[in-house]
Amino acid sequence: MKPQSIFLLVAACGLTPIALSYGVSPAVSIRYLFDVDATPTNVAHIFRAIMGLYMALALFWLLGAFTKKYKLHALYSLVIFMLGLAVGRVGSLIIDGIPHWLLVVYLFLELGFGIVGIKMIKQESREIR
Repeated sequence: MKPQSIFLLVAACGLTPIALSYGVSPAVSIRYLFDVDATPTNVAHIFRAIMGLYMALALFWLLGAFTKKYKLHALYSLVIFMLGLAVGRVGSLIIDGIPHWLLVVYLFLELGFGIVGIKMIKQESREIR
């Protein structure tokens, strides 16, 4: 299996528990993880929508890991997703201050996956030519 496929698999497997923690039972998990009240319907709805987005991307990354036709597209979506989240988090650090420690860990993971993803795109692009 190529490094790009392994990378997509790792990202999909890593994102799945985060997605599930956001959406399966947000009133319980979000309170436990971040001490945020997710019992109002609108808050639970937002977290479940986030879970759906995360799961859809994880599934697309799995498709890219196993299907050459979609690999480069999956890598691009991974980089956009990870670096988009990281930019939002950096903006929040500047505007709002330091969040829960787990969210800071997520920031570093997102930056790392985004940067490695760019490297994987370059490798995949060279192999396609």
